[in-house]
Amino acid sequence: MKIAIAGGSGFIGTPLVERLMRLGDVVVLTRNPSHVRGRGIEWHPPALGPWASEVGSADVVINLAGENLGAGRWSAERKQRLVSSRLDATTALVTALKQSPAERRAFISSSAVGFYGDRGDETLDELSPAGNGFLADLCRKWEAAAREAEPVARVVLLRFGVVFDKSGGALSKMLLPFRLGLGGPIGSGRQWMSWIDREDVLRAIEWTVENHAARGVYNATSPEPVQNRDFAHALGRAIRRPAFLPTPAIALKAAFGQMAEETILGGQRVLPARLGSEGFAFAEPNLDASLARIFGRKTE
Repeated sequence: MKIAIAGGSGFIGTPLVERLMRLGDVVVLTRNPSHVRGRGIEWHPPALGPWASEVGSADVVINLAGENLGAGRWSAERKQRLVSSRLDATTALVTALKQSPAERRAFISSSAVGFYGDRGDETLDELSPAGNGFLADLCRKWEAAAREAEPVARVVLLRFGVVFDKSGGALSKMLLPFRLGLGGPIGSGRQWMSWIDREDVLRAIEWTVENHAARGVYNATSPEPVQNRDFAHALGRAIRRPAFLPTPAIALKAAFGQMAEETILGGQRVLPARLGSEGFAFAEPNLDASLARIFGRKTE
């Protein structure tokens, strides 16, 4: 099996490349091939290049490319970069696939639960409609670009929740204040967090690679979403630090504006209905158990 991965040098991509190498030839599309494990090839979407033939001959193409949504305030310029980094990469991959049609192959493309917008306590699954806001609009466009591959590939869209592992991502950014004893709920603490252990993300992607019946949208989230205040208490228990000092919403809005409102103070109560009904078994569905694994502690 030949697998091409765009975004294979990031927080999810790096361990995914290592995991999938046992299935066959893995080629990583990257701006800097020297920074990836395995066989890397340079690409600069939306421009086509030698990488396009690698995608065209792949049995599976995985799209994880996109600039970090939570890296800073969403200025007009930054919003444009967030959009173009996703749409340019996705459109380029679809173009390469269409240039070399094949009978059996898969295009697995990432999205996010931000698709649903801030929905309060509403329980959401893959049949729930899109919400409102910049992130919801971005996800709609991102998914629409990926669906353009449907005439030439089995398309899978994975709507990721907040991915947890201490080596990077959102959790690594949260650790310092908690370790200093300054952690606690954010804003009201009532907003829902749809999270997933990184190990289950890797397993879910591999499941969609090997399960040829998988197609369409899947929520890649734990079946046990939690409210932010419960997450704060669970993280405090996991690292044995207090977790009662709230972060005022007004301070986050002042510092990060719309980014804070949509990704930190807003939330979604998302369930992975399709993964559950189609036979995928989560290794770490429970937050306390997941954090205990991540931090090498026994659950009490």
